[in-house]
Amino acid sequence: MTLLFDLCHADLSQLRDMGPASLKLMAQMGIQSIAELLLHLPRSYEDRRMILPITQTRPGQKYLIQANILQMQNLPGPRGGCSVLVEDESAQMLLRYFRLKTHQLGFRAESGSSLFYGEVKYNARSGKEMIHPERLRTTTAPGLIAIYPSCEGISQFRFRKWIAQALELLSKDDPYYLYLKQVHVPGFEESIELLNDFKHPAQIALIVEELAAQHLKLLQIRRTQSLALAPNLQLCEQQDHWIRQRLGFQLTAAQERVINEILADLHQSRPMLRLVQGDVGSGKTAVAAVIVAQALAAQWQVALMAPTDLLAEQLLQRMKSWFEPFIPVVFLSGRLKKSERLAAQTLLQTKQPLLAVGTHALFQDDVLFSNLGLIIIDEQHRFGVEQRLALRNKAAAGTEAHVLIMTATPIPRTLSMSLLGDLDQSILDQRPPGRQSIITRLIGLDRIEELCTRLRHHGQNHHRAYWVCPLIEESEVIPAQAAELRFEWLRNELPQLRFGLIHGRLSSEQRQSTMLQFQKGDIDVLVATTVIEVGVDVPEASLMIIENPERLGLAQLHQLRGRVGRGAEQSYCILLYQRPLSSMANERLSLLRQTDDGFALAEADLRLRGPGEILGVRQSGLGQGRIADLERDAYLLDQARERAISLLQTPDNLQTAILNLWTPHAKEYSKA
Repeated sequence: MTLLFDLCHADLSQLRDMGPASLKLMAQMGIQSIAELLLHLPRSYEDRRMILPITQTRPGQKYLIQANILQMQNLPGPRGGCSVLVEDESAQMLLRYFRLKTHQLGFRAESGSSLFYGEVKYNARSGKEMIHPERLRTTTAPGLIAIYPSCEGISQFRFRKWIAQALELLSKDDPYYLYLKQVHVPGFEESIELLNDFKHPAQIALIVEELAAQHLKLLQIRRTQSLALAPNLQLCEQQDHWIRQRLGFQLTAAQERVINEILADLHQSRPMLRLVQGDVGSGKTAVAAVIVAQALAAQWQVALMAPTDLLAEQLLQRMKSWFEPFIPVVFLSGRLKKSERLAAQTLLQTKQPLLAVGTHALFQDDVLFSNLGLIIIDEQHRFGVEQRLALRNKAAAGTEAHVLIMTATPIPRTLSMSLLGDLDQSILDQRPPGRQSIITRLIGLDRIEELCTRLRHHGQNHHRAYWVCPLIEESEVIPAQAAELRFEWLRNELPQLRFGLIHGRLSSEQRQSTMLQFQKGDIDVLVATTVIEVGVDVPEASLMIIENPERLGLAQLHQLRGRVGRGAEQSYCILLYQRPLSSMANERLSLLRQTDDGFALAEADLRLRGPGEILGVRQSGLGQGRIADLERDAYLLDQARERAISLLQTPDNLQTAILNLWTPHAKEYSKA
């Protein structure tokens, strides 16, 4: 008999009735080995434990009946099909099969008593009937029956047959055997409620194993990094004094604390890997500038990566204002002209210290650094593990670059401890002095004329405003206002005001020109999509209007709201929603109105919407697996973390086997 670890290399072709066509379909579902088949868990279960007399069945529900076949006949007409008349001791019932003839059913009238499972319908002419009921074989009846995620071409019966064969190959001494047996072929007395809610002990055990394997991967990464060499950056007090003078403002106590934590990492000869969480407006960019100055003083190059062109452009302008003309600040974006890109690449290959600001373009194959010592990644949840790895691979030969990751999307403690376990963490929990609290109001879309009157007065008093729409163009599918349409509508409604438009399809030059006009006060109202969610800093803007906020998550709404409240004026955020609101949308928007604490809102987002939006796990690859679902299983993360810590003490070959089973791409991320 074979262990599950060994079945990772066992091909599906050894199973009976698994031909080339089936192999192709299974591969499309990500199932190519016996182990992957066994870890393809049922999505739900049907209760077929009780055989009910036909007279006790009720229309609209599924039942298991046992009856004799009295008559079978093909049906005329374009739909074709056939009907089967069955009878038990209580009554008769008609079974209907569309697009199938009697000879295709696989059973005959003289086959005697049979079990059928399906939903009961009521027909005025024939009474109770079942449409396409399943005739159960001995391998599937009676009991709790697994229903698998499948695709067209692979029936549930074939799935169950393959699973039964796979379980026969698995050693009963394997630690996973009992769990897999219970979830694939649950006993007669098991709770269908627990199974359908993924709360059965066997399901929980497998979920914890998968989450633990993912966390083990992070712990191994951290252990490996502790052995690597990185630039030892001692504090240059002269450079530190210089950059603080260039900033032009006093840093908060929280900023000073976080800077000291980062500098302590940089003084070591092992690579720093630190996450800085800071609420909206807490001053992460200034912290980054102080750290950049130290790397430049030590003659290293620095890469600062942002997820969008707009954010990268905003960071570029801020960094240029602090570092040029003393230090070159290079920009790399996919929108650059060929000559501009070539000039930037040439500069990167010189030995001189410089700061490179850019988007995903920074880690393309043709971008080479000569002396990369520090990487700063802004809004880390927008980037995937592969992207982080690609940028780290550009470090100077023989060294590992220090990595500083920043996010203005606070991450709940449970998630950050369990899924970002390879990171040291710092928190900016203090706002710079003078920052205003933002008053948040909910207004129905039917009051838009009233809102326009307020916007007119706001603009005529020389105050600036944002108007955010979730879409660029009108959509027939999504009932939400488009920025381009709203821009034209507002210009017609409020000709006294000056409007600008920004969205992701505009060229870099168009966006920069519009933002500059808005910053200078030549535009009163900036209509935009959510591209302005992060990085945009216009202290004179004191009104944020967000249309269709019910379509956005709390974290994103909080980020957008944080674009105002940066100056001396009292700031407001208006949530212009479409009636009626769902109960969840109403709860989320009410929470946003009640608090401006990003960490509290992150916890609420975790509870209401799950961790996908907070962590960006779909981009990062964390928490995605065959079994675990972070939106459902977040409560198990602490338990999984403890299991991962214990696994780290086991022999290396066991750790490797666990990772090969649960996270087959772990080797690719060993340096991520």
